[in-house]
Amino acid sequence: MGSRREFEIAFVGLKPGLHVFEYRVDDKFFINYGEQDFSNCTANIKLSLDKKNGFMQLHFDVDGMVDVTCDRCGNSLQKQLWDEFNIVVKMVEEPGLMNEQEADPDVYYIGKNESHLHIADWIYEFVNLSIPMQNVCGEDAKGKSLCNEEVIKKLEQMESEVSKENNPLWKGLEKLKGFDKNEEN
Repeated sequence: MGSRREFEIAFVGLKPGLHVFEYRVDDKFFINYGEQDFSNCTANIKLSLDKKNGFMQLHFDVDGMVDVTCDRCGNSLQKQLWDEFNIVVKMVEEPGLMNEQEADPDVYYIGKNESHLHIADWIYEFVNLSIPMQNVCGEDAKGKSLCNEEVIKKLEQMESEVSKENNPLWKGLEKLKGFDKNEEN
């Protein structure tokens, strides 16, 4: 993780006030975090660090592009990344204890004797949070789905084969819950 030094900010040498840092991350950045649900990531992160006396305000702007898989049909989709995140970093005597007790995820504590701020994990988290939760192919100008037609037909076929009425497993579960159709009458 020696290459991670570029994601360390030596804040002790910074004068109070606003400082801007820019980072560009791609798939290589995510290798240390294991397999991801996306590929071909090109993310630009602009970090505005406002150094105050005893704390720092960090504002992360994330943008870029990433390839994801359609939740419905499995096609590859390119999605835009865009979001912004704020974190307040406070310098305290017992940062471990304070971080355990802190209920606000936007506040982070470091030791008063710290000299570097490690931001790689925040970048990882914020890029992942910038990916849309639902990824579907969308529709063309006429309102027709752009999903893979063969996959959608196969899913519809499988859905009709495994309906609640035809599956004895569901009947057994309904009896356990007391919702058997015969008992309703």
